Amino acid sequence: MSKEKKIIIVGGGIIGLSAALNIKLKSPNTQLILIEKEISLASHQTSHNSGVIHSGLYYKPGSLKAINCQIGYKLMLDFCNKYSIPHKICGKIVVARSSSEIPILRNLHLRGLANGLKDLKFLNLNEIQEIEPHCIGIQGLLVPQTGIVDYASVARKMQELLENMGVEILLGEAVLDLKSYENKVEISSKLKTWIGDAAVICAGLQSDRLALKSDPNLPLRILPFRGEYYQFKLNAPKLVNNLIYPVPDPAFPFLGVHFTRMINGNIECGPNAIFSLGRETYKKTEFNLRDLADSLAWSGFRAIIKKHWRKGLDEYYRSFSKTAFVKELQKYIPDIKSDYLEPGEAGIRAQACDQKGNLLDDFEIFKHNNIIHVCNAPSPAATASLAIGKRIADSIMEIDF
Repeated sequence: MSKEKKIIIVGGGIIGLSAALNIKLKSPNTQLILIEKEISLASHQTSHNSGVIHSGLYYKPGSLKAINCQIGYKLMLDFCNKYSIPHKICGKIVVARSSSEIPILRNLHLRGLANGLKDLKFLNLNEIQEIEPHCIGIQGLLVPQTGIVDYASVARKMQELLENMGVEILLGEAVLDLKSYENKVEISSKLKTWIGDAAVICAGLQSDRLALKSDPNLPLRILPFRGEYYQFKLNAPKLVNNLIYPVPDPAFPFLGVHFTRMINGNIECGPNAIFSLGRETYKKTEFNLRDLADSLAWSGFRAIIKKHWRKGLDEYYRSFSKTAFVKELQKYIPDIKSDYLEPGEAGIRAQACDQKGNLLDDFEIFKHNNIIHVCNAPSPAATASLAIGKRIADSIMEIDF
C-alpha cells in the first residue's frame, strides 16, 4: 500500500488497538485514524473481564477461536515480556463434582491436546488439594498454561505504541453511520465525517448496529450478558491460590462461576451470566430502552428465552441473592462464608445470536467491500487479540484499493 492510503479503525478496545498496531507494523506509511466513542480507550469489555490468559482448552479444534487463541497466547506472552507488563502463568484446575461431569472433563482433555496443550494432568481429590487445599471434587484437570494479566494495561501499552507511530486517536466520537462507495469509505459521527480507503469496525457491544449499515440482512444480533463478581475481602482467609473452574455446560457458551486470582492479588468469584437490560448497563438497576427493545424484537432472543428460561431464572436469582451465589461457590470450596465476600465489578459480554436462538460459538469476522466487521469476539478474544489483529491486517492488505 502506498503512503497515501488511509485506514479508519472504529472502536478502541483491545481488538481495535491490536488491528491498528498490526496494520501499522505491516505498512508503516499507512495513515491510520482510530475513532472511539468513549472518552478513554478500552472502557468496556477490555477493562471489565477476569484478566485470564486462556490456554485454548475449550475451543473446537480448527475453529477461529482455537487457532487464534493458540497463536495469540504466544503473542500475548511475548508482548507482555517485551514491555514488562505484569503477568503470571499460574495454571488452573477444572473441577468435576459428579460422575456425570467426568465425560465432559475427558472431552476437554482431548480438545486441549488437539489444540496443542501439553502437560495436562488428571487429578484425584488428594492431588487437587495439594494445589488448592480448600477445593473439593471427584476429579480435576490441571491446565498449567493458563495465566493472568490486566488487559487494560496491555491496551494502554498498545495506545502508547500507536501514538508513538503517529496514529491519530480520536476520543468521544460515537460513529453513527458508515458507507462504502467508489473504493472509499465514509465514517460519520453526529458532527464529523471521515473519508478513508478502508475501515475496520471493532465496535464490540455496538458491532451489529454498524454491521447492519453494510448488510441490512445481517443474520445475527448482539445480546448483552452481564457477569457479576464477588471478591474476597482483604481480611478474609486465603482459600484460593490461583484459578479454579467448573466443568462447563456444553449447552451454554459460558464457563460458569469460578475463582480467579487477579494480577493484583485479589481473588474474584464469578461471574454469573444474566441477560442485561442494556448493552452498557453495569448496575442491576440500570437499563437502556433502545437496547432492550432491539433484543426483544430479535427472533433469536425469543428463541433463547424459550430454550433457557429456567437457567436464566436461576442466574437472576443468584444475581439478587448473595446467599444463593455463595451456595454455588461452596460446591467447590465449602469453607467459603458470605462474610468473606464483598461485591466486585461487573462486565458485559457482547454475544452474537442468530435468528434461531443459537449463541454463536466462534468469532465472526466478515468483509464487505473495503470494510472489515468484527461481529462476534467474546472470550478468548482478549487472549487472542494480537492474532486477531494480525488476521485483520492481512485481510486489509488483500483489499484492492
